[in-house]
Amino acid sequence: MSKSLQQKLDAEGNIVKMLRNSKVGAYVYPVVAPEFHNWRDEQRAWRESAVLFDQSHHMAELLVEGPDAEKFLSYLAINSFKNFTPGKAKHFVPVTPEGYVIGDVIMFRESETEFNLVGRAPTVSWVQYHAETGNWDVKLTEDPRSPSRPQGKPVLRRHYRFQVQGPNAPAILEKLNGAAVPEIKFFNMDWINVGGQKVRALRHGMAGVPGLELYGPYEDYDRVRDAILEAGEGHGLVPVGSRAYATNTLESGWIPSPLPAIYTGESMRGYREWLTDKSYEATGAIGGSYESDNIEDYYLSPWDLGYDFYVKFDHDFIGREALEKMADKQHRRKVTFEWNPEDCINAFATLFEDGANVKAMDFPLFNYASSSYDKVMNGDKMVGLSMFAGYSYNERRALSLGTVDADVKEGDELKLVWGEPEPGTEKTTVEPSRQMEIRVRVSKVPFSSDARESYVDSWRTRKNA
Repeated sequence: MSKSLQQKLDAEGNIVKMLRNSKVGAYVYPVVAPEFHNWRDEQRAWRESAVLFDQSHHMAELLVEGPDAEKFLSYLAINSFKNFTPGKAKHFVPVTPEGYVIGDVIMFRESETEFNLVGRAPTVSWVQYHAETGNWDVKLTEDPRSPSRPQGKPVLRRHYRFQVQGPNAPAILEKLNGAAVPEIKFFNMDWINVGGQKVRALRHGMAGVPGLELYGPYEDYDRVRDAILEAGEGHGLVPVGSRAYATNTLESGWIPSPLPAIYTGESMRGYREWLTDKSYEATGAIGGSYESDNIEDYYLSPWDLGYDFYVKFDHDFIGREALEKMADKQHRRKVTFEWNPEDCINAFATLFEDGANVKAMDFPLFNYASSSYDKVMNGDKMVGLSMFAGYSYNERRALSLGTVDADVKEGDELKLVWGEPEPGTEKTTVEPSRQMEIRVRVSKVPFSSDARESYVDSWRTRKNA
């Protein structure tokens, strides 16, 4: 018989220990082949030619429709719905009553009463809970992400989802469309032709140069993918595998997997009793050198993640009162950490030495848990957290995204503590290893100059006060 998350927490006692010792492993990007060429050339292509990202499998979808859909979703979001008309998309960010982030998704407004939420499980579950327990006239249709390990079984989704990105993307899309592509504003939607059929297109950008995200019925997956690849011939289009895919955010600046801030507080008890002991929240792993006995030390505010400019007090929403109290205080801000190459080489060299090595960095993505929290130090003082790390072949640097105290300046050199404290944890992704301090330089978000110069003013480019 399935138990609730709350029952599991009560039985475990120490929440941090439970999550740090979870054996679920790293976040898996399922079904899509690890590589189609090699991950170096796949990374290079989004900067120099064009790429095809296959996003059909690693995200959940939740269709929310009905007379109360807009009012319902607005009540759950820090974002304003002002001027959010059909044919637009937005980044949807919910927080707890205490003002800490649960997660985020991209929300597509398909009609006046129909919204499609696409992203990771924590936000989808939060929306489902409130639809089931509240008095809202809405209907929900869930399409969970594909299984991490299908074991040869058929995988079906509601939609395929492809992105064509890179400097050659406009030429490829025009060839695919058979004519000039409509002028689509950032995070707006229109239609283009693919093989004689109309396909929904979102103006988006994940690799520095805005391109289009195409989506439609999953049964058209092969036809549409083949048409895109054919249109890309002669334009250097490279399909990107699951190894390289996740690393594009290192250059463009989104922190994908903060820990959902749901494990404490009476206001969240009902939600914890609704979640099962098999949910993402119950099985997810915390990794990294930062270790606290208080799970609330892992919670993040919208300011920590660069989402503060989304916070609009023009509507009633869960967490509004808490965010109003936070608004005038000093906050951490999102940055990129540029890792010192010499220190990275020295860490890698320990794999060829006797004794315990420094925690191996699995190129090109270094993450080994659902949510990463590595300490960033200025002398003996912790001044930030590194939360998503990997290697950019384009920059020839190891990079990570994270958050730092307000008084830390761009250009400051700090030290990142890499690896878990002894005696280690029970995570299957962590070998017996030792920690090492790696020098990091505090840098811009996005790190890529292409992304900084090409994106519209958004959560990727907006500077925190």
